[in-house]
Amino acid sequence: MVVKIGIIKCGNIGTSPVLDLLLDERADRPNIDTCVVGSGAKMNPDEIEKAVPLMLEMERDFVIFISPNPGAPGPAKARELLSAADVPAIIIGDAPGLRAKDEMNEQGLGYIIVKADPMIGARREFLDPTEMASFNSDVIKVLALTGAYRVVQNTIDEVVATVEAGNEIELPKVVITRDKAVEAAAFASPYAKAKAMAAYEIATKVADIDVEGCFMTKGAENYIPIVASAHEMLKVAADLATQAREIEKANDTVVRTPHGGKGETLAKCCLMEKPE
Repeated sequence: MVVKIGIIKCGNIGTSPVLDLLLDERADRPNIDTCVVGSGAKMNPDEIEKAVPLMLEMERDFVIFISPNPGAPGPAKARELLSAADVPAIIIGDAPGLRAKDEMNEQGLGYIIVKADPMIGARREFLDPTEMASFNSDVIKVLALTGAYRVVQNTIDEVVATVEAGNEIELPKVVITRDKAVEAAAFASPYAKAKAMAAYEIATKVADIDVEGCFMTKGAENYIPIVASAHEMLKVAADLATQAREIEKANDTVVRTPHGGKGETLAKCCLMEKPE
């Protein structure tokens, strides 16, 4: 059986660029068919009303909607449309999505909230395309190496397995905290785990600093250093996450969870082992 997955990307968080790739890292997974639509960088209701109906016209076993702040007007419209549709839906968002948990439960939607997927320092005097790309590369590094992306992978793979088995989907209700992320990473070294925990916590705090700089501070002379400091924090977090990975590599204890020839999740630890 081939499980048909729909992914709607509106706006961008650090999980957005790689979401579909987490499910099919070698582009040869035989048991899923993934289709992606999106609204680009914008995520207001007008863009949502174009992207979501386009996906709902397709025959999908379940749909994933990913965007910043699931409580914002555009994503709220998406939740409304998906709740009314006859297809199971999962919302993936960043920390502000915690405020919309109760609403998503009432709407019959699943969710994955990635706490360390921070808001960017979106001040015109500071943020240009190069800074934007650099910031997102650091977010990807942190979320990949601390285990957060593995939580996303495992959660969606469980839904795929449920569909394959012909069972009713139990929509996930997942908040990716520091402890949940590093547990999924399965660090063997306590030093590596500690560095990953620090990286995750710093990335989580980056969002608070950028919110302060973007929405709570007036005067360029005041908010430019604030958003710049948040981006510097994220670089430190990415460096710590890389150090954690390097410790595990030096000890030959990096856990890898590739998808197998039938689409199942395999696992291995030592580099020269075969995944099973």
